[in-house]
Amino acid sequence: MNSNLRHLTHSFKLCVIGGGLAGMCAAVAAARHGAKVALIHDRPVLGGNASSEIRMWPLGCHGEHNRESGIIEEIFVKNMFRNPIKNYSVWDSILYETVRFEKNIELFLNCSCADCETDGNRIISVDAWQLTTYTWYTIKADIFIDCSGDSILAPLSGAAYRVGRESFSEFGEPIGHEKSDRKTMGMSCLIQAIETEKPSYFTPPPWANVYETDESLCFRGHSMKEITQNFWWIELGGEDDSIHDTEKLRDELLKVAFGVWDHIKNRGDHGADNWELSWIGFLPGKRESRRYEGDYILKQHDLAQGTKFDDVVAYGGWPMDDHDPAGFHHKGAPNINHPVTIPYGIPYRCLYSRNVDNLMFAGRNISVTHAALSSTRVMATCAVIGQAAGTAASIAIKEHTTPRGVYKHHIKFLQSMLLEDDTYLPGMVRDIPAVTANASLTGFGTGIENIRNGIDRHIESYEDNMARLTLGKPLTYAFSEATDLRRLRILFDSDLERATIDGHRVLRRYPMIANKFLDSRE
Repeated sequence: MNSNLRHLTHSFKLCVIGGGLAGMCAAVAAARHGAKVALIHDRPVLGGNASSEIRMWPLGCHGEHNRESGIIEEIFVKNMFRNPIKNYSVWDSILYETVRFEKNIELFLNCSCADCETDGNRIISVDAWQLTTYTWYTIKADIFIDCSGDSILAPLSGAAYRVGRESFSEFGEPIGHEKSDRKTMGMSCLIQAIETEKPSYFTPPPWANVYETDESLCFRGHSMKEITQNFWWIELGGEDDSIHDTEKLRDELLKVAFGVWDHIKNRGDHGADNWELSWIGFLPGKRESRRYEGDYILKQHDLAQGTKFDDVVAYGGWPMDDHDPAGFHHKGAPNINHPVTIPYGIPYRCLYSRNVDNLMFAGRNISVTHAALSSTRVMATCAVIGQAAGTAASIAIKEHTTPRGVYKHHIKFLQSMLLEDDTYLPGMVRDIPAVTANASLTGFGTGIENIRNGIDRHIESYEDNMARLTLGKPLTYAFSEATDLRRLRILFDSDLERATIDGHRVLRRYPMIANKFLDSRE
């Protein structure tokens, strides 16, 4: 580092690198459990692929009653209240305040991790460059969680990682290829548009690609009548280096994006006469690059068959949504969806390094095969993985142990903490405190005991898991001895199905939306 530039050193218990939804949830979870946390993020806004810079709506597990809860649901509920029109600037502010005003977190925005110091199998510190202040920071910590997506600490620390698609012979995955390769899913620059009350015109830049006919966009639905159109298929880079070629790929993606909108507006009838281009992303949203190797590598069989893990700490349920590496240049269907068990569990052993003792990870870079990544990469799934990693890190810090030590000695405690913090773990029931379990519970209605059965949603064999009270009548706990009410918490269902929210039955389930219709009601 140049000695003429400012250089500051800080010490924390936990350092999280990457402020996407996974990194945010990891930092908040650890901070709420008492850890002093540094969150380093290389962009001016938080949220990663969900931010205003990329604008992919964050989705997760399919199926009724499977919506992710915990910290990510707190963010979504706050957004519904504060941002009903789903404005991206307001969304950015909600993500910002979630971290910035959380006790125990120091936020370093516009700050890129550039190096790290190691001692044997441990990371001692990381060096990060903050562009806005022209300052070098050295951040020391006991535990590091890499939520950067691109796994920046892998090449810097020597942590084991892999890139690309596995061969069939390695794990016997049906999605596997005859030979392993370094091809990945690509990255996208998205488009957003707004419907107006009168026709508008569009003149493309001279460097935009030209797509004369619909055959040029074969298998890429591009009608503006599609309510969930978000142009995810404007995708390139899977046959290139998805890290080092990003700038070159961005330039090509912009040519495609402007060319696609030119085609929609000027070359055929796509229901777009009254539509105006409102935004094109200049920062590509990535799907895949480096993946760490942990004590366990999650595979296609685990997702398809719903493997039961004793160390389950998160879950997913998006299909294995495998994109062709050629992306937009592929002449066939841009992706293939392979089935998964809904929901499937994600084990804790996928969240820490197998060879760097104090390194964890959360997000799309966890210990999975390419096949499994095609499901676990979606953002709401990454968020619950992040909460699990941050909670585990807080235990490691308090118990003066390693992330692997948490697995060996504290996994049940970790699971109980996650359940108490409003996450859902498939197949597990939340413990009920004795003070509540032993109290007398009465009410006018049916299913009263469901209030304290430790199952917090309609799942598995609990399809009608609710108390139905007579209108205007109370539900009463009676304690047999003096009770400190500060030990009690009342949690309300946040309407996981969004059945009480106004608007289109599909779009009301999305935290954010892509295109703005004049009338999206049904």
